[in-house]
Amino acid sequence: MCGISGIIGRLDENNRAALARMSKAMIHRGPDGHGSWTSTPDARGWGVMLDHRRLSILDLSSAGAQPMVDDTTGHVISFNGEIYNYVALRKSLESEGQSFRSSGDTAVMLRALGLHGLEAVGWLRGMFAFASWDPQQRRLLLARDQLGIKPLYIAQSNNPNTTWSLIFASELRALLASGLLGTPRLDPQAVASSVWNGFVVGPCTAVQGIELLAPGHYAEFDGAGRKISEQDFWRIPGESPKPTMDEATLASILEEGMKLHLASDVPLAVFLSGGIDSSAMANLAQLTADAPVHTFTLAFEDQQFNEAPFAKQTAAAIGTQHHEVMLSEQRFVDSLDDALDSLDQPTFDGLNAYFISRAIREAGFTVALSGTGGDELFGGYPTYRDLPILQQWCHRGRAFPRKWQAKAAALLTWPLRQSSHPVPPQTRWAKLPDMVDRSEDLLALYQMAYALFLPGFQDELLAPDFAGVVVDGLPDAMRRRLMAETAGRTAVSAISVMEQRLFLGERLLRDNDAASMASSLEQRVPLVDHVLFESVDALSDRARYQPLGRKNMLRRIGLRGLDPALFERPKTGFVMPFDRWIRRGLKDAMDRTMRDPQAIAPTGLNPAAVERLWRAFLDGAPGMYWSRVWSIYAFVRWCHRKGVYA
Repeated sequence: MCGISGIIGRLDENNRAALARMSKAMIHRGPDGHGSWTSTPDARGWGVMLDHRRLSILDLSSAGAQPMVDDTTGHVISFNGEIYNYVALRKSLESEGQSFRSSGDTAVMLRALGLHGLEAVGWLRGMFAFASWDPQQRRLLLARDQLGIKPLYIAQSNNPNTTWSLIFASELRALLASGLLGTPRLDPQAVASSVWNGFVVGPCTAVQGIELLAPGHYAEFDGAGRKISEQDFWRIPGESPKPTMDEATLASILEEGMKLHLASDVPLAVFLSGGIDSSAMANLAQLTADAPVHTFTLAFEDQQFNEAPFAKQTAAAIGTQHHEVMLSEQRFVDSLDDALDSLDQPTFDGLNAYFISRAIREAGFTVALSGTGGDELFGGYPTYRDLPILQQWCHRGRAFPRKWQAKAAALLTWPLRQSSHPVPPQTRWAKLPDMVDRSEDLLALYQMAYALFLPGFQDELLAPDFAGVVVDGLPDAMRRRLMAETAGRTAVSAISVMEQRLFLGERLLRDNDAASMASSLEQRVPLVDHVLFESVDALSDRARYQPLGRKNMLRRIGLRGLDPALFERPKTGFVMPFDRWIRRGLKDAMDRTMRDPQAIAPTGLNPAAVERLWRAFLDGAPGMYWSRVWSIYAFVRWCHRKGVYA
C-alpha cells in the first residue's frame, strides 16, 4: 500500500520540483521509503517521471523498492495496492522459465505486464492502481482494480504551450500540490453531486480538469501524453448469471480469499464493530490465521451509539485478542481538524474510519481487515426491500396516471410537511411523492431514496449556475455505466449493483482509503473482491438475498461456530453520536461557517438557504437529521482548506 504519482512532460527542473511536491503531499501513504525514476528523453526532451511512497507490507527488503525496473523486460512500475493472487501468478511465470529477485507481488505483476501486455491486467486479483512504462514502445499504462478499492486521479493539459501533458496520483491533493494546474476551480457537477449525495460521484472530481480513473479500467498514453487507447478490462455483467453456485463452493471461495488477504510480512489487525460483516471477517481470520488475531473497536460514552459491548462479546466468542478504543466527545473535537484534513475529497463520511485507523496504527499494526462490502453483496440495506415494494405499489396502480399516484403519496406525507419551520422535513418519507414520480426508473428511484435533500430545496441550496447540471445526482458517465450494468437484472439484483458502484465504490471505499492511509495503515476488504462478487452473483436471488436484510448465507459461512443469539439485534451501522456533538462541542465552529455568507458563496452554494438549513437544525425542526448540515459544513470546509472555489 503506497502512494504513486507521475508526470509526462519535459524532463526539466520545474517538472521535477512539481513531482517532488506531489510526493511530499502523500508522505502519509508511504513513510517507509521513497523512490523516483526518470525515463530517457525523446528528441524534444520529453519523457515520463515516476514517484513512489512506500508503506512496506510484503518483501520489506530493498528488492521490493519502487519505482521498480524489470531487468528482463525493461518495463518500469509504480504501484499502489496488493495483488492477492501473486503467488499463483509467480508459479505460472516460473513455469515459463522466469525467475525473480524479489519475493513480493510487485515484481510478479511487472514481469507479467512486460511479457503479456494488456492481457495480464485482467489476471490481477486484488486492490491496485498502477503506472507502468514500456520503454520500447514509449507508452504509459494506467490501471485501477475491478471494484475501485484504490483510487487514481488524472489531469491532462489542453494547452499546447505547456511543458507537461499528463499528471496522475493516488490522491487529488497531490495533483493540487503539483502547482501545475493553475488556479483550481470547483467542478459544477461535483458541487451538485455533493449536495445530492453527500460526496462526489466519479468520474468527475471536486476540481475541474481532474478525473478519477474508472474501476476495472485502463488507459494508455504515448510519450507525449496523448491517450491512445482505453478500455474496461472488467465490468459487472448486465444480466445476472444463471444460478450455478452452491453454498459449499462459495464458502471455499470466501475462505480462500481470506487466506490471500492475510498475507503480510507485518502485524495485522481486524476492525470489529460487532455486526455480522466485521464479525464474519474476524471469525474467518481467526480460523485461518497462523498467528493470534487482534481485533479493534471504537467505544463511545453515549450508550445509544456504543456497540463496544457487543464487539467485546463477539471477540470473546471468537477468541481474538481484543482492543477497545474510547472516542470521547472532547477527543473528537480536539482531533477534528486532522480528521477532516485526512479526507481527500468532500464527503460527509469517513471520520469513524479515521479514528479507528489511527488507534490501530498507534498500537503497532500496519494492516487491518474490514468487513466493508457485506451489505452490498447480500442485501443488508433497507433499499433492497423498500424500493421493489414501492415499484410494485406503483405498478399495481398503473391504471392511474403517475401524477395522481404522486398526489396520493403527497397526501400521505402531508402531515410531515405541515411545519412552521422555513425548511420542510428532508426525509425519505417526505421524498415519497418524488420517489413515486421516478418509480419506473429504478436508478432514479434509488438516487432519490438516498438524496440528502428534496429536489426543490437542493435547487435553493445551489447557486443558480450550479443547479440542474446533473440528473438525479449522477454524472452522465456514471449513469451510462449503471444502466448497462443493471440491464436485464431483477430489481433486487440491480439494487445490489447500484449499492456496489455508488454507496460502496464512490463513498465507503474512497473515504476508507483516504482515512486509513492518513495514519499509514493499509485497509484490506476481503468482501470487496471481484472473484467473490462473480461467485455471489451466480447465486439465485432467493439463495443470495432471502430473507431480505438477514444476510443468512454470510451468517452461515462466516459465523460458523458462534452462537447465533450474539447477532439477533436490530441493524445499526458503524456511526458516531454526531447529532449531539454538533449541538454541543462542534456548534460554535459550525455556526461561524454556516452563518457566514462570505464563507458560503465562493463554494457554489446559496448563503441564505444554508443559514436557513442550519437554523432549522438548531431549532429541532422535524426531519432535519445531522447528516444534512454536516454534509454542507464538510463541503464548505474542504473548499476553504484546499483553496478550491467556484
